Amino acid sequence: MHEPDSTTGDQVEGVLAPGVQTELASAVEPEERRALVIGEALVDVVSRADGTRTEHPGGSPMNVAIGLARLRRGVDLLTWFGTDARGAEIAAHLAASGVAVVPGSDGADHTSVAEAVLDATGAATYVFDLAWQVPEHWASPPAPPLVVHTGSIGAVLEPGATDVARILQAHRASATLTYDPNVRPSLMPPPEETAALVDHLVTLSDVVKVSDEDLTWLDPAADPLEHARRWASMGPAAVVVTRGGAGAVAVTATGLEVQVPAPPVQVADTVGAGDSFMGGLIDGLWSAGLLGAERRPALRDAGTEVWRAVLERCARIAAITVSRPGANPPTAAELD
Repeated sequence: MHEPDSTTGDQVEGVLAPGVQTELASAVEPEERRALVIGEALVDVVSRADGTRTEHPGGSPMNVAIGLARLRRGVDLLTWFGTDARGAEIAAHLAASGVAVVPGSDGADHTSVAEAVLDATGAATYVFDLAWQVPEHWASPPAPPLVVHTGSIGAVLEPGATDVARILQAHRASATLTYDPNVRPSLMPPPEETAALVDHLVTLSDVVKVSDEDLTWLDPAADPLEHARRWASMGPAAVVVTRGGAGAVAVTATGLEVQVPAPPVQVADTVGAGDSFMGGLIDGLWSAGLLGAERRPALRDAGTEVWRAVLERCARIAAITVSRPGANPPTAAELD
């Protein structure tokens, strides 16, 4: 298990011990607490149908962290990249949006790369050169996070995936846990194996965001909404299913199903759309006062109007993202 550089009797496995987390969380105002995002940061090489190629920083968890920071939330990113030129590009990109990189995250031999190949409609398929692990030594944020998010490759790819699950479990005493499977078939085990890993993370999570395409890949025989209903019975307060141009639906543990449409938009490409939606989901629940372990009962009891307002804003955020090239989520000023 990977640990922070400064380990005391009050820290366990790279995070504060649950009892200490709860004590500190009660002493820190919610607006002073931050988000901790865990997972891969890499460089996207985008190959377009017209033959042009561009490079820009990417990776699902990093995109979520960027989206949250642009919405004026404090964010710490625990990730894994190198000190090469592409790593420097990632570090600069994160700094420009106000994301704090957890010390120790730049220890990789080289920075990972994902090649996104766009078809004529702007839809992306991916080829990866990626290695993922939780840093051998990393420094815990000074105060327990209000929310901990993970997803995609870093949540299921070893050797880091086991550490990610343990970090989530250790933070459950103080933080809301959010998860987006964001499957990448070329890097993940076959669907039946990945499904078991994903189900375990779903049981740990308070809120899950997933695309209908991901649900179909995980279980082609199941209707995506039926799959979401099953997940909502396994522990989360809500499972939010994104359906591209058909909008999104939240399925809650209390039996609510809240649907919103997708705003009409001219699509440049879909890179980062789901990640920006995820960042908006965390931000919306944050604004509603529903984050933090102490708010878990209120999150579970949230009603239709709360979910509709949160999802409508998420849909606006995703629409802005797909209207321009690359994973480029909007700022709070653009939404206001």
